[in-house]
Amino acid sequence: MKILVTGGAGYIGSVIVARLQARGHAVVVYDDLSRGHAAAVPAGVPLVRGDVRDATAVRAALEDGGCEAVVHMAALAEVAESVARPDWYRSVNEAGTAAVVRAAVGAGAGRLVFSSTAAVYGAPERTPIDEEDPPAPANPYGETKLAGERLLQQARSRGELAATALRYFNACGADGDAGEDHDPESHLIPLALRAARDGTPIRVFGDDYPTPDGTCVRDYVHVADLADAHIAALEALPKVQGPFNLGTGSGDSVQTVLDAVERVTGLPLRREIAPRREGDPPVLVAGNMRAAERLGWRPRRSLTDAVADAWAWMTAHPTGYEHHDSPPAPAGGDLR
Repeated sequence: MKILVTGGAGYIGSVIVARLQARGHAVVVYDDLSRGHAAAVPAGVPLVRGDVRDATAVRAALEDGGCEAVVHMAALAEVAESVARPDWYRSVNEAGTAAVVRAAVGAGAGRLVFSSTAAVYGAPERTPIDEEDPPAPANPYGETKLAGERLLQQARSRGELAATALRYFNACGADGDAGEDHDPESHLIPLALRAARDGTPIRVFGDDYPTPDGTCVRDYVHVADLADAHIAALEALPKVQGPFNLGTGSGDSVQTVLDAVERVTGLPLRREIAPRREGDPPVLVAGNMRAAERLGWRPRRSLTDAVADAWAWMTAHPTGYEHHDSPPAPAGGDLR
């Protein structure tokens, strides 16, 4: 297939692009580079720079590339930022998804895989979380992603697209030349690796949760496994549709992650206990049987693999992608 990946210069998007390319698919990246990196796009893959909300530009990229399908990654993805700037998130995540759907329908690209999030569930009443559990997003980020899923449902019901949503839990790790380079960084594993490398303390937000060691438990899924799930979903359309949870089906606590960082790096890691953050549930773990049964997808990589791969990438790229010359973020953005 020929596939357009919006947000394909971002953290997860760039891994998806590389894996699609390795599988023999032709890929075009569409990204405004406000949060992605041109250097993350694999060699030989065309990069079209544009705003995801511009349906005309997205359609042109689809038609010029002869694309038959879309993997829609382009979005904003920081919870705290979404609370501070909800209108911005609605513009990029909701209106942007509507523009991509219009462009795909207009260009005759009949398949669309949508990057969604576990944030659509909010604070769950039970874990593992099943796809049948009712969505109850607790912040504008989750709300806008759920709105994007509903746009796909509407397009499907009109017979315009074969589309499915993939709800990520905690993406982590690195894959070859593609790694995590956010500014500012908010993900635990790269923050902990930097702290170990630099000899600075890492903050642990709460050690009094009702979990085995008192710290929050999250479902950490390797970025390469996430990329494989997108390929499986894309190739399964139109016969199989979601949504699908993407996680390991088990969880690791903050302290377990930090122990893995010490083990992988061989460096001590100082931990400072801070108060709980408002709205952090004790446990978020994916029920992933639907993806296993319908897509044949199961995560293959462990937390230790993710930490080791992230450490290898950080060691090879001590200053990230080493180019931060993009202009300040406009109203558009990409996922990771």
